[in-house]
This record gives sequence, C-alpha cells and structure tokens, in this order.
Amino acid sequence: MDEKLANNLTIDHVSHSIGGFGGHAFRRTTHISMFIIPLLYYQSGNEIASYFNINPQQFVSLVCITILLIEAIRLKSGLVIIGQREYESNQISALAWGALSVSLVFLIVPEQNYDGLKSGMYGIPLIFGLTFVDPLMGEIKRQKKDIKMAIIVGLFCSYSIWLGCSLWIDTPLIISILLAPLTVLGEIPQVKYIDDNATMILFPLAALMILLPFV
Repeated sequence: MDEKLANNLTIDHVSHSIGGFGGHAFRRTTHISMFIIPLLYYQSGNEIASYFNINPQQFVSLVCITILLIEAIRLKSGLVIIGQREYESNQISALAWGALSVSLVFLIVPEQNYDGLKSGMYGIPLIFGLTFVDPLMGEIKRQKKDIKMAIIVGLFCSYSIWLGCSLWIDTPLIISILLAPLTVLGEIPQVKYIDDNATMILFPLAALMILLPFV
C-alpha cells in the first residue's frame, strides 16, 4: 500500500465533522442504529406498509425517493448538518448512499419462502455488515492509524455477522464464507464521489446475485 493511500485511509474525520467530536459520535451512533431497519422490515414490513395501503417494496421505494429528493435539495443549498463532514456540502452524503444501498437490498434480494426474520437470511447480514463493520474499521483507522489492524478486525466482525446469520436465520454457509470478505473490501476503495456506505453493500450484493442461481 503506497503512502498516499495510507494517508487517505487514516485521515481523522473528527476535525472535518460538523459539530466536532460530538457530531462524529452522533454520526457513528446513527450509523450503528441502522441495524434495526432490516429487523423491522423483515419482521413487520407488511404491517408497516399496510398503514399506507401499499406493499413493503413500494414503501421502501417511496422512502428512498423521499431521502434522495431531500438530498438533492440539500446539495443545491450546500447545507451540512451536525455529524456530516465538510466535503458533503458539495457531494452526495454518506446518508444518501446508505439509504440507496439499503433500499436496493430490500428491492433486489429475494426473500425466499419464509416468514419473519428468516426471510432476511441474505438482507440482514448484508445490512448488518454496513452498520457494524464500517464504524468499527473507521474508528480503528482513526485512532490507531493502522490499516492492517482495521482489515483484520473488520474481517473478524464481518465473518461473525455472516456465520452468526448462518446459525440464526439459515443463511447458506457457503454464501457467508464467500461474501464476508467483500463487506470489508467495500471499505477499502477511496473513490471521491461514491461513499463506502454504498460499496460495503454493493460489492457483496453483486456477488450474491451472481451466486444465487447455484445455491
């Protein structure tokens, strides 16, 4: 890994966060709390959507479209709020990328013929990988300035999630073994306009859709 890439990966985002450390902590807390979204969707999605007389996927689409419209307005005004980073004033925010990638999981991944959480045997580990692995790796990079440690701990966390889901909701073992590293891989690329909130889901999601015909 060259020095420039290492410097990019270990940058301390607290100094660039609106609200300083408090804003950074708020961002991390919000990020982790997203784990409840797939639990609500797979356990109670039909009930929630029925309040609006639509189906769960239509509800997901409407929420995603709403967030993206708000994001477009935010970008036009150059507004950044507490927890966001200064550079997000002129590029798509991590929140918007996360909303898009999570929505794609719900809209694309087949739910199988199960009820309740087991219908999310693929969606839950995909989203849990984003909600838990991303902030964990980010904090190791910020505090320890150690990319190798971040990757090793990230792999341990990701495998814990995927293999845990194999035991909990019957995610196929081979899928868990193959996709867990792709969650971590999604944290590595430093692409200016695509946040890792997207790549940490889109990398394993793409692989999942390619592998599903063989499962």
